[in-house]
Amino acid sequence: MQLFLDTTDTAVLKDLAATGLVDGVTTNPSLIAKSGRNMLEEIAEICALVDGPVSAEVAATEAEAMLAEGRKLAGVAPNVVVKVPLTRNGLVATREFSAEGIQTNVTLCFSAAQALLAAKSGATYISPFVGRLDDHGAAGMDLITEIRAIYDNYDFDTEILAASIRTPAHVTEAALSGADCATIPPDVFLALFKHPLTERGLQQFMADWAKTGQSIL
Repeated sequence: MQLFLDTTDTAVLKDLAATGLVDGVTTNPSLIAKSGRNMLEEIAEICALVDGPVSAEVAATEAEAMLAEGRKLAGVAPNVVVKVPLTRNGLVATREFSAEGIQTNVTLCFSAAQALLAAKSGATYISPFVGRLDDHGAAGMDLITEIRAIYDNYDFDTEILAASIRTPAHVTEAALSGADCATIPPDVFLALFKHPLTERGLQQFMADWAKTGQSIL
């Protein structure tokens, strides 16, 4: 499963990309607003830091305006993926982007029926928001499983990008449910490395090694 970082913090992104484990980046209007930077400049900088896909979201709600904005965003760098909302207008724009060879990430998906329409529209990625479904009493990961079954039934090429990931357990569940990718906040990415038994075991190994008085170098 590919791991994307959900961030516009270029300093954090540069640090974590150095692990070689970051496959791409997702952004959204809220993250752009929080950064306070010019969107196009920020997307260009992020695209220079990672080789993989970088999702940049349109702000328009009408199809023609989405197309104009999406084409502008796609021109920033070859690895830009145009992010559009899962609305009727968004899917109309997605279909046209697909015809033009522009990659898309259809976001704010909350049902398998929506995901089916996105795939039929030619979306490159579909972003089901599992955490937000959990917040409303639904089992978010069930949606990943449903979408996986539908896409496999019809050999859709659209990749499932699990979004609204809150915990390392969410990442594991998304992988088990068949998600192609997951986009995660930097703090969750860092938490994937950790387990108390790993830390405890390492401390014991280091203490025992110190007793030998040896040096490998």
